[in-house]
Amino acid sequence: MTDKEQQSPQATAELQAIRQKIDGLDEQIQALLVQRAVCALEVATIKQAGVDFMDARQGVVFYRPEREAQVLKTIMSRPCSPLQPEDMARLFREIMSTCLALEQPMHIAYLGPQGTFTEAAAIKHFGRAVQGVPLATIDEVFREVESGASQFGVVPVENSSEGMVNHTLDCFMQSNLHICGEVELRIHHHFLKSDLTRVDQITRVYAHQQTLAQCRQWLDAHYPSVARVAVSSNAEAARRIKGEWHSAAIAGDMAAERYNLEFIAKNIEDNPDNTTRFLMLGRQQPEPCGDDKTSIIVSVKDRPGALHALLEPLMSRGISMTRLETRPASAVKWSYVFFIDFLGHQNEQHIHDALEVIEQDANFVRRLGSYPRSILGVG
Repeated sequence: MTDKEQQSPQATAELQAIRQKIDGLDEQIQALLVQRAVCALEVATIKQAGVDFMDARQGVVFYRPEREAQVLKTIMSRPCSPLQPEDMARLFREIMSTCLALEQPMHIAYLGPQGTFTEAAAIKHFGRAVQGVPLATIDEVFREVESGASQFGVVPVENSSEGMVNHTLDCFMQSNLHICGEVELRIHHHFLKSDLTRVDQITRVYAHQQTLAQCRQWLDAHYPSVARVAVSSNAEAARRIKGEWHSAAIAGDMAAERYNLEFIAKNIEDNPDNTTRFLMLGRQQPEPCGDDKTSIIVSVKDRPGALHALLEPLMSRGISMTRLETRPASAVKWSYVFFIDFLGHQNEQHIHDALEVIEQDANFVRRLGSYPRSILGVG
C-alpha cells in the first residue's frame, strides 16, 4: 500500500488546504518583491539625478554599507519564530543584493580562484547577485579596487588558528583604500574525491599549506602514509583532482560544490572553532551605523613607554580595543608599526578626540576606516 493510499480523506484535505494557503502567500510575497524592485529603480533614478549622491572618487554611490547594516539589524530584531533571526537576515541579504543589482551591477574582487573561502565570504556579505572577480593574489585585489575596475574587494585578514594574514596588513601600508565592512566565517575542511577517485588507492592529498597544518591530526589518524602536497589554494586542490584517480583534496563547501566533488569525510579540521575574518575594501568611507568598528595603522616614536602612550588615549576615553598587531616597519630597522582595531566610529566625538591625540604624538597614522561590525554570525 502506498503512502497516498494510507492517507485519510481528512488528512488529504488538510494538506491540500495548507498547500493552497502557501500558494497564496507565495503570490503575495512575489508581488511585494516586485514592488520593492520598483522602489530600488526609483532610488537609482533619484541618485543619478542628484549631486548630493556623488562621490569624488566613485561617482554616484549606490551601495551604502551602513544603510545595509541598519536594515539587517532591524530585520533581526523583529520576531520571526519559527525562523531564526540570522536565517531571516540571510534571506533579506539576497533580496537586497538582487535589488541593488537593478540599481548598479557590482563587481567584487576577491582572492581566488573560484571556490575559495574568500569567495564564500564575498557572497555572505554582498549576496549572490554580484559579479565575482577572482584574482590570484591579495595585491591584485587591492589594485583592482584602486583602479575602479571593481567597486569592492574581499581579502582575509586573520585566522583564529594561524593568526594575522601579514600580506594583507602589508598591502594596507601602501594603499589608500578604506575598510568598508567585515565578515567572520567558520572554516570547515572536508576530505573530498572526484568521480574518478579510487578511495582505496589514494596516494596523495592536495590542499593549501595552512589547511594541511589545520588538519594534521585527522590526516595522521586516517591517512598517515598519504603524501601531503601543498598547492596555492584549496580551490586549486579541488580542481586538480578532477583528472586524477589516486588523489584526494581538502577544501570547503564552496569548492566541493563548484567542482562537483563528493565527500569522503566532513569537518576534519583539528579545531572545530576555526574562524577566519575577512575585510571588505572600497574607496568610500561609511557613515556611522550605530555598531561600528575602526581600524588604524600607527608608527610610534622609539622611546620608553611608547606603546602605553599610544594606547592611553583609547583607555582614558573608555574605547574598547579588539585587536593589536605588530609588524616590522620596512623603512627603518628595528622599527615597528601597530595595527589596531577598536569599537566605535571615527565621527563619534570621543573617537575623534582620541585619534587627534594619537596623531599628534605618533610618527605616522593611517586611518583604514570605520565600518559596520560583522552582523551575521560565523556560520
